[in-house]
Amino acid sequence: MVEKECPAVVSCADILALATRDSVVYLGGPSWEVGLRRRDSTTASRLDANNSIPAPSFSLSTLKQNFANQGVSEKDLVALSGAHTIDLAQCRLFGPHTYNDTNIDASYAKFLQSKCPRTGNDKLLELLDRQTPFPFDNLYYKNLAQKKVLLHSDQKLYTGDSTDHLVGNMLRIELQFFNDFFEDMVKMRRIKPLTGGKKGRSDSIVLKSTKHQLLKIM
Repeated sequence: MVEKECPAVVSCADILALATRDSVVYLGGPSWEVGLRRRDSTTASRLDANNSIPAPSFSLSTLKQNFANQGVSEKDLVALSGAHTIDLAQCRLFGPHTYNDTNIDASYAKFLQSKCPRTGNDKLLELLDRQTPFPFDNLYYKNLAQKKVLLHSDQKLYTGDSTDHLVGNMLRIELQFFNDFFEDMVKMRRIKPLTGGKKGRSDSIVLKSTKHQLLKIM
C-alpha cells in the first residue's frame, strides 16, 4: 500500500523501523526520530538472522558477546531487553527455564508448568509480562527482581552479576528505561546500514509520532 501511494520513497527497512517506533508510542512508551533511507537487502538468510538473534537459552556471558559483536554495550543489552515488557513466547522457548532452572519463583514456575507440560503444547503462547502485558512500561525489570520472567536468558540479567545494578536503575526509574531504550533504538538503526546507491529511495519527511497521530509520509 505504501509503495503504491509513494513509489520509490520508503524501503521495507524504513517501514519496519517506523512501525516499531509507532507501536511503542501507541502502547505508552517513548518516541524517537527514525533515520530513513536505509536500503533493503537484495538477499535474505534465515540462518544468518537466527545466528544474530540472542537465543532464550543464552547465558549472560553469551548475551554480552552476542551484543558486543554488534557494537552494543552491556547497558544497551539491559535497556533493549526491556522490550520484553510486551509480546509472547512459545512453550518450547521457555519450557527449559520452567522445569530446569532454580532462579525462578516457585509459584510462577508451577503456573507455567500447568500451561506447558514437559511434552506437547510446544507452540502454546504465554505472555512475557502477565502483570501489564500491553502497556510499554518498566514492569519487566520488576519481574526480573521477583524471578518471574519467562525466558532463561532474561533472568540471567539479574543473578548477582554485573548487570544487576542496571536492572535496578531501570526498575526504580521508568524514565531512565525510556531514555536508554530510545537512545539504543537509534543506535541499533545505525548498525551496518545499507544506504544510498541505486537501491536507495527518494528523500522523505516523516513527522514525529504521537499516541494519537498515525504516520504521515510525504
